[in-house]
Amino acid sequence: MAVHLPSPGSLATGVGSLPHTDPVKACDDVISIFPALPYAPSLPNRGLLENIVFCDSERLPGRIIQEGRLLVERGVDLQGEMEQVYLDYIDQNYSPYAIAKEYASGFHEFIRRSFHSPFALKCQVTGPVTFGMQVVDADKRPVYYDSQYADVLPKLIALRARWLEHALTENNRNTDTIVMLNEPYLAALGSSVVPIDQDTVRSGWHDIADMLQGSVGIHCCSNTDWNFIFSLDPGVVSFDAYATTNEFLLYKDDLFTYLERGGVVAWGIVPADNRIFSLETEQSLYERYMGIRKEVTRYIPEKLFDAQSIITPSCGIRFATETESSRIMETAASISAKIRGGQ
Repeated sequence: MAVHLPSPGSLATGVGSLPHTDPVKACDDVISIFPALPYAPSLPNRGLLENIVFCDSERLPGRIIQEGRLLVERGVDLQGEMEQVYLDYIDQNYSPYAIAKEYASGFHEFIRRSFHSPFALKCQVTGPVTFGMQVVDADKRPVYYDSQYADVLPKLIALRARWLEHALTENNRNTDTIVMLNEPYLAALGSSVVPIDQDTVRSGWHDIADMLQGSVGIHCCSNTDWNFIFSLDPGVVSFDAYATTNEFLLYKDDLFTYLERGGVVAWGIVPADNRIFSLETEQSLYERYMGIRKEVTRYIPEKLFDAQSIITPSCGIRFATETESSRIMETAASISAKIRGGQ
């Protein structure tokens, strides 16, 4: 079961990627804007290896990178590599799953920093569903449909996530951590076109949650089966509140139960796409969020809602300039400040 955080009280943070290519500047921006809840930024514009999935693929059995694609090669004996992941998982031997700088320059810069009593430190890792659906074999079949890969991937990711968690606190003792699983492919839950087996998802989730000592959350920027997501009891549920709140609130009873037992919702109310963000103002987005708050607090106590909420951009901010990304993050921080000032 995922560890629940102390109540964040509507603090603000970011989601994942930034358009920066300089990790020092990226971390400077994040820490100055979100000092209470900073996050380690991903910097995919630096190169292929820092993109989602690629960044967590170092120890993937059978991995090959070919023409900008991540594949697995089945023409070799992978049994030894697979068995090593299982053994390391059983022994909680996460040190070999450290992430190299060329795969996560933002994270490595982030963990060099010292923080002044933050609420928590946050990072992200590719979730097993998204990982398994993005990586294919020579027949272009997602490896998530291979039972052995579907079983080993969560354990591989759990070991990576445990190393990330350890690295976050090595220089910042007694600090809470949040490791978010980046899972856009969970939007396929319930789909007949892209079938995802819920039992496999649940089993993989527990493989990861049981390995970590801090909080582990799920980010899905598309609509999904939120009842199922809440049933996993993640520490944080992060979603695109700007675009998909109506669908999210179809699960209001499940949301209430989730918040009551200590779960946190990260409301992505600020569009991460600058083309959409530029059509809004800080005030219009604040009013949009307060409209959501008014709707939700018809059946959830205001104190509970505010206590168990976080304000974020809707997703990672990649397709923007550095200046634009700062404005998006600053807007999330300003909305948070207004909400917290009114409490």
